[in-house]
Amino acid sequence: MPPSPGEHAGARIRHVRKVRRLTQRELADLSHVSYSTLTKVEQGAMPASPSVVGAVARVLSVPVSELQGQPYVDELRQDQLDGLINPIREALNVYDLGPDPDVVPRDISDLETDADGLCAQVRATNIKQVATELPALIREATTTAHLSPSSRSWQLLASAYRTAYDVTTKLGFPDLCTVALDRMDWAAQRASDPVLSGMRQYLRALAYLRASDYQTGKRLIGLGMATLGQAEPGRVLDVVTGQLHLGAAVLAGRDKDRSAAEGHLAEAARIAKRTGPAEKVHWLSFGPTNVGVHRVSVLAELDLYPEAVRQAKEMHVPDGWPPSRLAHHHAEVARAQVWSGSTEDAFKSLQAARKLAPQQTRYHPTVRETYASLEAAKRKMPGTFQNFGSWLGM
Repeated sequence: MPPSPGEHAGARIRHVRKVRRLTQRELADLSHVSYSTLTKVEQGAMPASPSVVGAVARVLSVPVSELQGQPYVDELRQDQLDGLINPIREALNVYDLGPDPDVVPRDISDLETDADGLCAQVRATNIKQVATELPALIREATTTAHLSPSSRSWQLLASAYRTAYDVTTKLGFPDLCTVALDRMDWAAQRASDPVLSGMRQYLRALAYLRASDYQTGKRLIGLGMATLGQAEPGRVLDVVTGQLHLGAAVLAGRDKDRSAAEGHLAEAARIAKRTGPAEKVHWLSFGPTNVGVHRVSVLAELDLYPEAVRQAKEMHVPDGWPPSRLAHHHAEVARAQVWSGSTEDAFKSLQAARKLAPQQTRYHPTVRETYASLEAAKRKMPGTFQNFGSWLGM
């Protein structure tokens, strides 16, 4: 029988490896993952890094999400989130049917306010509220765009599709997030908005990053940059360009290309110095702080875990920085701390992520992998450790 959803990625890797009739040594050789790392991951002694999961998934010919156990269906049902996915799917499916005769859309300014509000709620990590309200907004925006086609109405619809991507990604539905990105591209083209089209390529590159297809991700970043060449100069263009460089840096780090990663980080830092904090520009959280956070991520992707931990300690995160980004940062720092041997600090980082963004943290595969690896050292952990595991459903 396959491992239960509560087991870690290492257990799933071990199961599929045996189905493929490969020894640990053979899988290590084929995936270019060190034998020592693979054995520790399969035992659950160390968290499976995204690069390890990706390399192994390619050799085993399975999706990354299968090894991560996504979506976490039992937990979604406990949180009453599973029932919110199908309405989003249905709303995405009616994109080309014209105006819905059962929908009487409000004024476009009201819809834009709602769309912007949902983007803000995603950054505040109120995922359940966003998932509840999003399908109706998509249907209303779809009808508006078909009844009164204009750049403004298509931009509104593209924004709603982008939020669908955010929600489905955070809840662990990679196939549905790809559909949302396709719909975003469809609307962005009708809006004739190169910034939105460039953003879509960036988000698509992140989807390929999660799927461990780094070369395709890099190509998409290049296409996004080329598309942005058609946009009007200004702060918005700078922000989106800077964010593409950050995405390219993580892709290069995951692909173990330190020189390229550092080059993209340097360019993003140069742009961020010019733009300053710009978290609300297309809700990309861009700015000097985001460059620092990505620098930590890149060091972790390069397996330079002690350096990642030191960089994180030296960072200053301003008050009010988006909880979704900060919680994600804490999750990545926790993984680096485990690999650096700082298990108690790693658990504190997981707790910080939970406090900031409980819904997001509960469905974050890195959080679940890090927690599973801490099980080996649980005798040294505080009593709250087991409570955290019960909350995750592990």
